[in-house]
Amino acid sequence: MAQEDSDPVTALRSAGLRITAPRIAALEVLESMPHATADQVAGAVRARLGGVSTQTVYDTLRVCADRGLLRRIEPAGSPVRYETRTADNHHHLVCRGCGTVRDIDCVVGQAPCLTPDRDHGFVVDEAEVTFWGLCENCRTDATG
Repeated sequence: MAQEDSDPVTALRSAGLRITAPRIAALEVLESMPHATADQVAGAVRARLGGVSTQTVYDTLRVCADRGLLRRIEPAGSPVRYETRTADNHHHLVCRGCGTVRDIDCVVGQAPCLTPDRDHGFVVDEAEVTFWGLCENCRTDATG
């Protein structure tokens, strides 16, 4: 969710979406668990609300991403993840060991942060960069 729409009810209304318990719960879960997978969100939503189907959560995530309330990221070799930080052009740092994802602010300047050497006639409005490495825990585990 954009910073100005941090309240799920306000954000859903602003996006023209119906206010439902699964939608509110999914947005709240992702606010507290950025970069969660759909299955992680589904588990947390069920823990809050009880019997919510996985399909309902998947549909919620899809429609919220389509309306700009969520950002969908898909690091190579990793399940799709969702986050509420949508109001900027930030990037991600992914641990090759455990899959932890961290936000990295824009490398330089405003969106799109990077300029391709040739735009092929496109008007570029966003750049997505994924940095890869090992987090501190995985480095410690690897060295014993």
